Amino acid sequence: MLLALAGTGAAEENKPLDPAVVLGLVQSFYDQTKTLQAEFEQTRYTQLYDRYDRATGKVVFKKPGMMRWDYAQPNGQVFVSNGKKLLIYQPPEEGEKRGQLIERAVDEDQLPSAFSFLTGSGNLEKDFEVRLLEHDNEKFEDGYVLQLIPRRPTPNYEQLVFYVRTLTHGGKRAGVVQRVLIIDSAGNRNRFDFSKLKFNRDVPDKRFSYRPPKGTERVTP
Repeated sequence: MLLALAGTGAAEENKPLDPAVVLGLVQSFYDQTKTLQAEFEQTRYTQLYDRYDRATGKVVFKKPGMMRWDYAQPNGQVFVSNGKKLLIYQPPEEGEKRGQLIERAVDEDQLPSAFSFLTGSGNLEKDFEVRLLEHDNEKFEDGYVLQLIPRRPTPNYEQLVFYVRTLTHGGKRAGVVQRVLIIDSAGNRNRFDFSKLKFNRDVPDKRFSYRPPKGTERVTP
C-alpha cells in the first residue's frame, strides 16, 4: 500500500477515463486506506459578505469515523471527531479571556459529512451522482475534476467538487483526492488543498481525544 505521495502528475496516463470510473478509483483507493495524514490550506468564500478567509493546518483521518483538524496560528481552531461526536475548539478572540468548546453530532457539521469517504462512513458511488467538469483556471492542469451531487439532499452542502489525480500503484490505477471544494445552497465555497499526504501510518486513538485549555467555556447548541 502506498505510504506517501509525491509527484503524482508524472504518473498520469494520456487516455481519459469516464467520471464514474474515476470515482470508482477514488473509492477503491480510500477503501484500502486506514489512516491519512496531510497538511491543508483552506480557502473559504462567504457569499453574504463577499469575503475570502484563508487558513492552514494539519489533518489526520482514521477509520472508523475519526478525524482531527489542527489549525495553525493565528486561527488556532481544533476540530476533533471520535466517530460519535464532534468537538470544535474556538480560541478567544481579541478582547476575550476564554475560548469556546462546541459539541455537536457528527452529522450536523459540514466537515464530517463531506469527508465521510475518508472515515469509512460513506460510499461515493452510492451516495453521489457524478459528472466531469472542465479544468478551471486554478492551475489544476492534469487529473480530473469531478462534480458530486448527493443523491439524498443534505443541509450541510449542495455539492462537492473533487480534484483527483490518478497514479499507477501495483500495476493498477488509483485515484487520489488532492483538493475538495464544498459548495452550499447559499453559494458559500469552502476549499481544502492537501499536500504532504501520508497513508496507513500508525495513529493512536488517543489522537482523537481533546482536552481544551483551562477555563474554556463549553457550549452545547
